[in-house]
Amino acid sequence: MKVLAIDCAASLCAACVYDAAAGRELGRSGLDLGKGHAEHLMAVIAEALNAAATDYAGLGAIAVSVGPGSFTGLRVGVSTARGLALALKIPAIGVTTLEALAAEAAAAFPGHAVLAALDAGREEIHAALYDKALVLTYGPAVTTLPEATALARETSAALAGTAAVQIAESAGRGSDIGPRTATADILTYARLAAAKGEGERPKPLYLRGADAKPQAGFILSRQQD
Repeated sequence: MKVLAIDCAASLCAACVYDAAAGRELGRSGLDLGKGHAEHLMAVIAEALNAAATDYAGLGAIAVSVGPGSFTGLRVGVSTARGLALALKIPAIGVTTLEALAAEAAAAFPGHAVLAALDAGREEIHAALYDKALVLTYGPAVTTLPEATALARETSAALAGTAAVQIAESAGRGSDIGPRTATADILTYARLAAAKGEGERPKPLYLRGADAKPQAGFILSRQQD
């Protein structure tokens, strides 16, 4: 099965085609835009398909980053993925930016829990914690630097995302740090989507400051009960 992956969650507008059966990337395209994803995404997709020597009819699924990330970028990416999936009668599969970043950190530091964390501004952090098997154990949620630091300390987690260095410095100890970016490589989204298979239709993941922020120690103790 060939998977077309789309990512507009951050400044990049990226697409790639992944052959899930062969486990290899066939072609990709990307632009570092900042803004303007809507105007360029279809051209980026066309370039990725051309690089992969395939067309829309050869696709078996659409993968898309669902956030957290840019509000406008997420809407563009998810709506495009859902529209293409509907027209082609194939599944659209959502992958969060946090799980994609965590997957890259886990590949760099196997055997570790991973805390993926993005600086959301206004002293907020968007975070998700994954165990050694990359199973989600906390989040995605809005948290603070002290709470994210407590999670990192209690789990000895590797860190990923734009808030990784900040958390490591706050923890006051050496930390394994994976990607420090706002999004993962486009191929990571394709691989994760292929492994997930079809599920609910993707929708943008918007995390807000009004979300509950339980204390890290309480979270971990509940998980261990």
